[in-house]
Amino acid sequence: MMIDKDQVWQSLEQVKDPEIPVLSVVDLGVVRAVDIKLKGLEITITPTYSGCPAMKEIEFDIIKTLSEDFNTNINVHTVLSPAWTTEWLTESGRKKLLDYGISPPAQESNDKSQLFQKPRNVICPVCKSYNTEMKSQFGSTACKSLFQCLDCKEPFDYFKCH
Repeated sequence: MMIDKDQVWQSLEQVKDPEIPVLSVVDLGVVRAVDIKLKGLEITITPTYSGCPAMKEIEFDIIKTLSEDFNTNINVHTVLSPAWTTEWLTESGRKKLLDYGISPPAQESNDKSQLFQKPRNVICPVCKSYNTEMKSQFGSTACKSLFQCLDCKEPFDYFKCH
């Protein structure tokens, strides 16, 4: 049976990020490549940051999902360079984050506003106001910061740019 690369990508859409289950690993941009080899499939992934605790679970879920969908060997290869960037999030992933209650990262990953004491322009996922402020550089996971909306007063996570 011939394996179609587009079918593999569709299967990978079913693999969810364990920390943000509304995002697939494709939405998140951690899947870098799908290669069809003589001995099976080789999937290349990049962690959102070095030491991300979810990567082993993601690797396991990729192997499990693809093994169920395709009768072949699955090899998952992790690469650290180039480093993952929030620019790899899909537009669909950004919308899913906002709908889930997490403010998506600004389009530019080189946000240097904190160096100049300028506040980030972060959207509130509840009321869509930009009148927000960071409460803590650290949120519910290492890849998020804690913000609060000054209009609706709701706290929310912001997916950090990097």
